[in-house]
Amino acid sequence: MSTFETSDSVRLNYHESGDPTGRPVLLVAGFKAPATSWKPQRAALEKAGHRVIALDRRGHGASEVGPDGSHTMDRHGADIGDAIEALGLHDTTVVGQSMGGNAIWALQAAGGSRGIRSIVIVDQTPKMLNAPDWPLGFYGYDASNVDTLFAEGVTDPGVHSTASKGPVRIARLLAALDLASMRAGYTAAELQLLNDHARRDWRPAVAATAVPVLFVAGRESEFWPAEHAAASAALTATGTSLVIEKAGHPTNIEQPRSFNEALLTFLAV
Repeated sequence: MSTFETSDSVRLNYHESGDPTGRPVLLVAGFKAPATSWKPQRAALEKAGHRVIALDRRGHGASEVGPDGSHTMDRHGADIGDAIEALGLHDTTVVGQSMGGNAIWALQAAGGSRGIRSIVIVDQTPKMLNAPDWPLGFYGYDASNVDTLFAEGVTDPGVHSTASKGPVRIARLLAALDLASMRAGYTAAELQLLNDHARRDWRPAVAATAVPVLFVAGRESEFWPAEHAAASAALTATGTSLVIEKAGHPTNIEQPRSFNEALLTFLAV
């Protein structure tokens, strides 16, 4: 376990492995997920010769929570930039799953592209609030319930239930997330972050990016239609997309072989 200090003096934890001279891959997990959730990817990335860094975002895993007022997507984006600077990362591919993906766009929106070679977004729509010009947000989330849907946590839209995953996918999820070590319920800081996340629109940041981006969707995502990946890729000339079959929202965990193949192919370009 290693740590670094952010620009607002919060200690963040990260796990590093692989070739220290290899091209870096920075892995940013989703809401409430620890850095260890990238276990299904680490061996494949190490074998390919990469320097692999998995980040515990503030308030996640072993990282500090941070002061009141710092539980925003903008601050989480800044933390990614701080990690890149503190660890001396150059020519880096940043991979973000779920909220971790939109934290990357928060960094990009603030002009923080330094050190980034390419981006991978894993099952995260850039706009969670559904609207006539973007019907690819969180199922059932629109202007009528913008103030209430996430007031107490992440709701279950009732699409692609866990029971439909089958024992292998469920076992992979349990092993990767180590649910026993994750905090139950929602803290005030987590709810502040979740609600900020839900209201943001990162499509302008996607459109403005100049680096290659791969948008990956799980065909059976519990939160939004898989078509968000292609629609997101269409926002930028540097975007490509992929839908992985028989995968839910934690796409990289439920179908690690398919995801790892796609990731390594993207990294080879």
